Amino acid sequence: MITSVQNPRVKNVVKLRERRQRERQGRMIIEGYRELRRALDNAVDIDEVFCCEELFQGVNEPRLLADAEERGAEVVPVSPRVFRKLAYRDRPEGLLAVAPLPRRSLEDLDRLLADVDPFVVVVEGIEKPGNLGTILRSADAAGASALLVCERVTDVYNPNVVRASLGTLFTVPVVQLPSGEAHAWLEGHGWPSFAATPAATTLFTEAPLRRPCAVVLGSEQYGLRDLWMKNATEQIRIPMAGQADSLNVAQAATLVMFEVARQSAVGPPPGD
Repeated sequence: MITSVQNPRVKNVVKLRERRQRERQGRMIIEGYRELRRALDNAVDIDEVFCCEELFQGVNEPRLLADAEERGAEVVPVSPRVFRKLAYRDRPEGLLAVAPLPRRSLEDLDRLLADVDPFVVVVEGIEKPGNLGTILRSADAAGASALLVCERVTDVYNPNVVRASLGTLFTVPVVQLPSGEAHAWLEGHGWPSFAATPAATTLFTEAPLRRPCAVVLGSEQYGLRDLWMKNATEQIRIPMAGQADSLNVAQAATLVMFEVARQSAVGPPPGD
């Protein structure tokens, strides 16, 4: 058991809160039972799991640790003081893992989406980890095939994104890339793309948002680049009755994604 907060392993894990260190080491933090359970259930490799039994909040933690060990992870018991040093949550649950960054490429997506009618979500310039995490949760719930994160401001592997996503970062394939590459990839596949903007005339419920397709959303402050606005198959908007000029981007993304899910389930109208 590690009992000193000065332990080099402890200090190194704390460094992984910084993007620069995550990229340098090629590793990330996964904290919490649900997040780690989803990582294991989706075949994410785990290097090590730091655990503190005194902070466990349920009865399933021993099974999770056994599963992690079976997958090759090292289980490292630590004292409550050390775990609170490791944790980035206000109320730690006694489980924190370190894992390799699950990097994916467009070539990976081509293989994953080869036999499906895909529904791809594209976000550009998202600033807040909470918004990116919420978009991932909604993408998982709406059945999105992949999430493309363009011109990143927030790192997808930020511990707060992992937390806000409740582990759905590991259930939805994610690729970080420039907008130009994302647009060229979508265009190469011939899938229609729908750019969300308050300036559009077409309501999102009136656009043909059915698989295969891509929906594109930008930051609340700057919106989408001209690349998307000029080249989208159609611009769409969410009707707003109040004085606010935009919705929170995660809320907007959720509405649009579930409209794709609804229309795809219902199917095209007669004669379409």
